[in-house]
Amino acid sequence: MDGPGLRYTIFVQGCPHGCPEFHNPQTHSFEENKRVTLGQLMSEIKENPLLYGVTFSVGEPFCQPGPLAILGQQIKKAGMHLMCYSGYTYEQLLKRAETEPDVTALLNVVDVLLDGPFLIAERDLELLYRGSRNQRLIDLKAMREKGDRSHVILWQEM
Repeated sequence: MDGPGLRYTIFVQGCPHGCPEFHNPQTHSFEENKRVTLGQLMSEIKENPLLYGVTFSVGEPFCQPGPLAILGQQIKKAGMHLMCYSGYTYEQLLKRAETEPDVTALLNVVDVLLDGPFLIAERDLELLYRGSRNQRLIDLKAMREKGDRSHVILWQEM
């Protein structure tokens, strides 16, 4: 499961983290695998009226933050929940956001961020939506509503 409810999951190509024993190693290469437009993706998402949300998943979504931020805005406009996986920690993303406006834009549309690399030593198959104990589910929506990005609010599925 890539998040709560019925979801459309987008697996992006390219990941710099190289997590050993990760479940989708074919997404690590930055070589183009399949090219799709944002319009194509949004059309496919809108085809299913039962969808609760969309998940941006592995490779590494923050290697393509600009296009995903635009798509995320469209997803939010459609009233859907947006979850994003990242091998970067939230703190690393905030540091990147200081000089990369597209990272800020993507963080600003994501409801829940799963952060941190997959670590085989921390692997736990009992965790909600996560592969290893070091990873966090961060409620970015609640943090925006509070107006405080510095105090991480962990997300609990309702």
